[in-house]
Amino acid sequence: MTTTHHDLPAPAPRKAALASFMGSLVEYYDFFIFGTASALVFNKIFFPEFSSGAGTLAAFATFGVAYVARPVGAVILGHFGDRIGRQRVLVFTLLLMGAATFLIGCLPDYNTIGIAAPIALVSLRLLQGLSAAGEQSGASSLTVEHSDSGKRAFYASWTLNGTQAGLLVGTLAFIPVAALPEDALLSWGWRIPFLFSAVVMIVAYLIRRTMPETPVFEALEDADGVSQIPLFNLLRNHWRPLLRVIACALISTMSTLFSTFALKYATDDFEVSKSSMLIVSVVANLTMLFTQPLWGLASDRIGRKPIFIGGAVGCAVLAFPYLFLLTTGSFWVILFSTLVIQSFVYAAANAIWPSFYAEMFPAQVRYSGVAIGTQIGFMSSGFLPLIAAAILGDGRMGWVPVAIVVAVCALIAAAAASTAVETHKTDTMQLGVRPAAPDAAEKRRVLNGSPA
Repeated sequence: MTTTHHDLPAPAPRKAALASFMGSLVEYYDFFIFGTASALVFNKIFFPEFSSGAGTLAAFATFGVAYVARPVGAVILGHFGDRIGRQRVLVFTLLLMGAATFLIGCLPDYNTIGIAAPIALVSLRLLQGLSAAGEQSGASSLTVEHSDSGKRAFYASWTLNGTQAGLLVGTLAFIPVAALPEDALLSWGWRIPFLFSAVVMIVAYLIRRTMPETPVFEALEDADGVSQIPLFNLLRNHWRPLLRVIACALISTMSTLFSTFALKYATDDFEVSKSSMLIVSVVANLTMLFTQPLWGLASDRIGRKPIFIGGAVGCAVLAFPYLFLLTTGSFWVILFSTLVIQSFVYAAANAIWPSFYAEMFPAQVRYSGVAIGTQIGFMSSGFLPLIAAAILGDGRMGWVPVAIVVAVCALIAAAAASTAVETHKTDTMQLGVRPAAPDAAEKRRVLNGSPA
């Protein structure tokens, strides 16, 4: 058999970081505007026959259903990402998300086509979930594999900066929309952010399509080291880091707490205006664009584990005062508390995980390992609004069960991270590679104390 050898592409960490940033911006702009619409309008547009409470639960269920599709998408997209390369799969995920989001903006409502409207909404939401399953895992793999060992966390943090930018742009798009008179909001206003996704998708596509494949993957192809069925390799040889990533990914419940639950809780129960809560989200996510790269730089100096664990434990502790302060109804109190827990404490764990998780796996299964591990863990985040709505109590202390749930998730993430091997000084080509086991003669030599 003749092996084709490539001229390996030069590492391009800055371009990889930009491509990951823009791709994540599009993916999570699209993903988060659905969450905002679920909290604000979808119960009235697609579930008008339900009571107010039941309609809210149904709208949050459509938000969560994408998280059911994401593990399926992780297996499919992870397979191709490890078989044919990171770059081509990432272009596909971008186009799929953009198309699904644009079509949501074109959907007729329940009053126009009846039950077909929520069915179509759920179908397009499933496509969003399939796409999102491969985005961050592929982007983090791409960026880590283009970076040297001294700056991997910094460059990979821009993958999550793209996520925050997507949430920021999505929130900005909803601020003027949420201020519309209700009849305008429910008839055409809510569609604008979804239709606008076509513009940001085109910009990101033009950047991503010229991104070269990673030197690590090209070297793997040259050495005939690409797994034929990455999933089997992953489950057989790398199940421990897979389970660790699943547990660590429970920290994502904090993101949904900020972006979806807090928005609904504060506006419905404590008379905070929708626009005020959206402004809080804008300021918090804008601040994260600065804090997350700084946490990445810190992790490149002192390690992944102390930053991630510190952020997770901090979230567990601060979830209680954060939810309590939401009940004050004060814009400035809510803004300050959100900045502390989201923009500084949660940002630590959020900035580190793209490098931390990717570095646990060898290149043969990196895309699959990160994709499957995170998407199974992220299901907790997807259903948090639904769970929170079901367990939320009455009165000003009704938030306590919700705080307990997210705190437990954060502590599980911290405990799982503590079992990982520190990798911030490991060479990029050696990430996830286990030392070869000594043969029998070598074992006898070591036991007998004989010289090599």
